[in-house]
Amino acid sequence: MVFSLGELVQQTSSLAVSAFSLRSSRVLIAAESGGQNFTSLSLNGGLKRSGSASSLIASTKGTSKANVGSASLVVRAAESATPVKPKQKYPGENKGFVEEMRFVAMKLHTKDQAKEGEKKADMAPVAKWEPTVEGFLKFLVNNKVIYDCMEEIVEKAAYASYAKFRNTGLERSAALAKDLEWFKSQGHEIPEPAEEGTSYAELLRNLSETDPPAFICHFYNIYFAHSAGGRMIGRKVCESILDGKELEFYKWEGDLQALLTAVKEKLNLVAEEWTREEKNHCLEETELSFKYSGKLLRLIIS
Repeated sequence: MVFSLGELVQQTSSLAVSAFSLRSSRVLIAAESGGQNFTSLSLNGGLKRSGSASSLIASTKGTSKANVGSASLVVRAAESATPVKPKQKYPGENKGFVEEMRFVAMKLHTKDQAKEGEKKADMAPVAKWEPTVEGFLKFLVNNKVIYDCMEEIVEKAAYASYAKFRNTGLERSAALAKDLEWFKSQGHEIPEPAEEGTSYAELLRNLSETDPPAFICHFYNIYFAHSAGGRMIGRKVCESILDGKELEFYKWEGDLQALLTAVKEKLNLVAEEWTREEKNHCLEETELSFKYSGKLLRLIIS
């Protein structure tokens, strides 16, 4: 803190040390000038001489110094000063908001799904699943409803930021259409979409128009979960019931990691425009996202 000496004293030729402490609405300034006098200054700028002082003793919490010419001002904050709360840190914050979302998502996994997982398992591990072609088809059909919905939302772009997520390379609707055509060619009947897919799509449309941070949470978890754990589950199911055939749903054109990195950068840019409250709201939506994705997964073993 730097003070003009002219504001503190009108005429002082040998001011050596000044100090002040904050006490309610008053600032006290002690100026030692030849061990004789000190002045007091109220917050409204009034200045007056009073008494004598050869030393100043204060009970303090902190001290700072500012040099003005050859004089050194010692600034002490008194007990009554309001402490400044340190800024709260959020896990992953220093790496960007996507890392914050990843951290929250990992905690909602079970221990057998991720080492950071804290959620209690509510269904058998994938290795113990007994999937059926009929159940897998329900899963694929309802996922197509979700990905169709997502692609429509970013194309419509009710908010300008959504347009950033067009043609990312992570789109799955066309791939799912090809897979369903293959199943049909193999003599399988394609089921109609179920409540698990239609109700989630309706929620996504509503959020995309009324609550962008919440929608972005679902966007992130849908696409990124499919590229990681979803791909692993799909591989195991295909090995079990399709003789290891690799579906288009689990293939991407180009380098998948590069595609994911590009989308991460865009998500971080969007989140930079949010307040901390909006970011926290986005993170809080993660649990609902997991609830709906869990309903879709259960279709595989239905």
